[in-house]
Amino acid sequence: MTSREITQFMPLADEGVHAAPPAGAFSGKLHVMAFGAIGWPWLVRSLSGGKPSAKQALLERLGLAADALPYLGSWKADTGFLNLIVDHIEQHQPQTVLELGAGASSLVIGRALQLHGGGRLISCDQHAGFVDATRTWLQEHGVEAELRATPFRRPPNGWPGMWYDHGPLPDRIDLLIVDGPPWAIHPFVRGAADSLFDRIPVGGTVLLDDAARPGERVVARKWKRRWPNFDFRLVHAGTKGTLIGVRRS
Repeated sequence: MTSREITQFMPLADEGVHAAPPAGAFSGKLHVMAFGAIGWPWLVRSLSGGKPSAKQALLERLGLAADALPYLGSWKADTGFLNLIVDHIEQHQPQTVLELGAGASSLVIGRALQLHGGGRLISCDQHAGFVDATRTWLQEHGVEAELRATPFRRPPNGWPGMWYDHGPLPDRIDLLIVDGPPWAIHPFVRGAADSLFDRIPVGGTVLLDDAARPGERVVARKWKRRWPNFDFRLVHAGTKGTLIGVRRS
């Protein structure tokens, strides 16, 4: 994975990563079609991963080689979101970071943790081959992380679509980064991340990528109602928006 590799428009296909179709699969397809029609402007804007100068500045900030990151944009994190993550790690030095949706962000998170506090990264992704390649890629850059090939299961808490069968996780998650599953499963698919909110301590943070899209805006409204002990705000650091939620006492 280097900056020479092209990013396809759509996420990797999820065929074969779960044993059974999700409940309400037909309804989910209708939601995808409807929200795709509404959300195409956000999808087009997401093709930009940020200016080359911003990407180069990020790599220099992390002390990584000039071609360490792949082409960004589309389903990959953009430079705005990646810089937001690095800012948070630099300021708060989380000891446990859980990432849902591995990739370019895994290298950035792992390297930022090396530089600021030495915390632990756990990253879950449904594509076993991609996880293996990402693990090797991180090791080539001297970055250690616990990458898990995580099949899908039924989602918790009444959310639609599918969710990660992530297995045991630490009781405390200082920073939760939600960049998966892909919206093509269901526009509200990332809502099930709130099944992990009880593990976030006071002062801990959740970051939801692509938060300006219509589906994620619905998720944000539901989270605000369900979790009044979190302060949520939408920021536009990148092309797709980020929802920041901080747990308060």
